[in-house]
Amino acid sequence: ARARAHEARVRAWTDPHQARAARGEKHPVYDFLFTYYGFRPAWLRRWHPGPGLALAGDAARAFLADPAYHETEYGVVLRPNALPEKRRPYARWLRGFVAATLDRPAHFGCFGLHEWAMVYRQTPDEVRHNQYPLRFPPAELAAIVEARPLACSHFDAFRFFTAPARPLNRVQLARETTGDQEQSGCLHANMDLYKWAHKLAPLAPAELIADCFELARDIRELDMRASPYDLAALDFAPVKIETPEGRADYERHQRAFASRARPLRERLVALCDQLLS
Repeated sequence: ARARAHEARVRAWTDPHQARAARGEKHPVYDFLFTYYGFRPAWLRRWHPGPGLALAGDAARAFLADPAYHETEYGVVLRPNALPEKRRPYARWLRGFVAATLDRPAHFGCFGLHEWAMVYRQTPDEVRHNQYPLRFPPAELAAIVEARPLACSHFDAFRFFTAPARPLNRVQLARETTGDQEQSGCLHANMDLYKWAHKLAPLAPAELIADCFELARDIRELDMRASPYDLAALDFAPVKIETPEGRADYERHQRAFASRARPLRERLVALCDQLLS
């Protein structure tokens, strides 16, 4: 029943994506969840129980084809030592990374300007989603970016800033210092919980991966609504972060997403502890 419920839940996200892909259509909001994170729809649909859950019945025996599972008096369960030795250093690193982010104060002053910094001073041909118009001409867009210091804390957003935008950020981020800067107010840090969860598949509970995907999907909508792109053709109303009202709206959503992300981080830490025990 849980496997069927999981597949039905996930297909509501994967089926439209695959239908668009079959038609050769791109989607500036949702494609990111599949192309950037690289976890195939078929993998997302696949159900696996995670540690500590005993499975019964004929369907449970199919899991015994995987050496990570064994049969006990309670049913088919994931072996206590299911995490391969070669994956243990990664799980230890991930546990520390996620726990440190949990303990670090959240910041809510970036107002989604990372998407603006990615098109700052670009020509129309250089703009990534140039099949959709920008809400401002280049000079006005640049003035919005320059109106306040950029406060991005997420390297994997910062690295896509245009070259003229990078010096405008308060901190010059680097891959090596990611663990020192990651904080739970960041939209992309919270979207990345999906990445951290699916990298532990198939040992992670499928529901945890799906919960992280759902959060990432909801965040991605805000991410692009607050961007400089005009996505009215896709029925996405802009969050006008160029105005005080828009910035307040963005921060309200940002705080709500940080609250939703916290229990997912806690579940990821607990999962790493289980797999490493």
